[in-house]
Amino acid sequence: MKLWQKDTTSQPAVHQFTAGKDRMMDQYLAAQDVVGSLAHIQMLERIGLLSKEEWHTLRETLQKIHENIQAGQFTLAEDVEDVHSQVEMMLTEQLGDLGKKIHAARSRNDQALLDIRLFLREQLEAIVLQMDRLFQLLQEKSEAHQGDLLPGYTHLQLAMPSSFGLWFGAYAESLADDLITLEAAYRIVNKNPLGSAAGYGSSFPIDRTYTTELLGFDTLSYNVVNAQMGRGKTERIVAQALSNVADTLGRMSMDICLYLNPQFGFLAFPDDLTTGSSIMPHKKNPDVFELIRARCNRIKALPNEIQLITTNLPSGYHRDLQLLKENLFPAFEELRDCLNIAGMMLQQALIKKDILTNPQFDHLFSVEAVNQLVKTGVPFRDAYKQVGRSIEAGNFTAPKKIAHTHEGSIGNLCNREIAQQYQLVRDRFPFQLIQLQIQRLLTGE
Repeated sequence: MKLWQKDTTSQPAVHQFTAGKDRMMDQYLAAQDVVGSLAHIQMLERIGLLSKEEWHTLRETLQKIHENIQAGQFTLAEDVEDVHSQVEMMLTEQLGDLGKKIHAARSRNDQALLDIRLFLREQLEAIVLQMDRLFQLLQEKSEAHQGDLLPGYTHLQLAMPSSFGLWFGAYAESLADDLITLEAAYRIVNKNPLGSAAGYGSSFPIDRTYTTELLGFDTLSYNVVNAQMGRGKTERIVAQALSNVADTLGRMSMDICLYLNPQFGFLAFPDDLTTGSSIMPHKKNPDVFELIRARCNRIKALPNEIQLITTNLPSGYHRDLQLLKENLFPAFEELRDCLNIAGMMLQQALIKKDILTNPQFDHLFSVEAVNQLVKTGVPFRDAYKQVGRSIEAGNFTAPKKIAHTHEGSIGNLCNREIAQQYQLVRDRFPFQLIQLQIQRLLTGE
């Protein structure tokens, strides 16, 4: 029996098609559904739709359901449509008519909106915590390898001297930029849609500001129509933020795949972190980084998938939106796995020393030679031609002593400034406040 069902039942084929994978996806939202209901019933008691005794009874039962969810003892019954229905039916089974009162002044539409935002908020926090660790590692590696020079490339051709310090530091700062977009996505997520009901509000005198405070949201999604329109848009914004992190990881992984190639040979990993070939005994394959690259490319496709699913939808709720969960929800775990394994691998990376002493890299220093002539008063274009002719004639001598001192260069990595930028954004996430508010709901303190 479905909550909305009256005297007519849907044909099995219709039910199976419309349900799709939604029941499985709803398992992700079980804990959030209970937390949202705890805030909702506390508000209902406040406005007089529940007595204090009814509220206490419902709260205790919901708290026990949450404990079962955390213990992995929660499933959707075969005849139950979604997680919202499952929680309400469990309450009704245990409490009778009192369990039926929990749905006053809300719809499954704003329940789903709320559950998804609570879930996205938790998942973004987990991504940020994982990023913290990788960012710190990249900064440490950058400092440790500041003096280990590395060829820099443009168009995959030799360009100018770089260093592992510069390379590690570049990806640290890229994560700092990615954190800005994660924080922006978090601000969109951290608005309370509860009370928008089916998208047009309620005739009950509900207190939406109160549930906003109870759930630790920054503010409301005030306009109830806009709250409903936020579904799809919110997921797309979050997916874009995830794709930025994925892009950083994917590009770094591609670099590493190149650098591991024997024709480059710039770094290596212990044998137990690479894989081999069933036929070629010499092979040491960078499977981890190839899979990071592929998985991150899949995450980078998410914003476009969500954009296309929501294209041409008018205002209000539409069943199309159900499909957004299927790719977005698993992407969080996939990105966390990529962040984690990338950190584990980089921790054990073996950096080759003195790479640029090899004469094959002499042309990396052509700009250094040009700049030396400029310092003596030769106009830049004349110096450029002079060095170019010496290279073409085969008598170029590389000035391998370099002195890059400006901000962000080999000799002045500015890691401290990058760390300050990262921390400035990081401090704007209200994780502790939100955890405190949710704990209060779950414990009744």
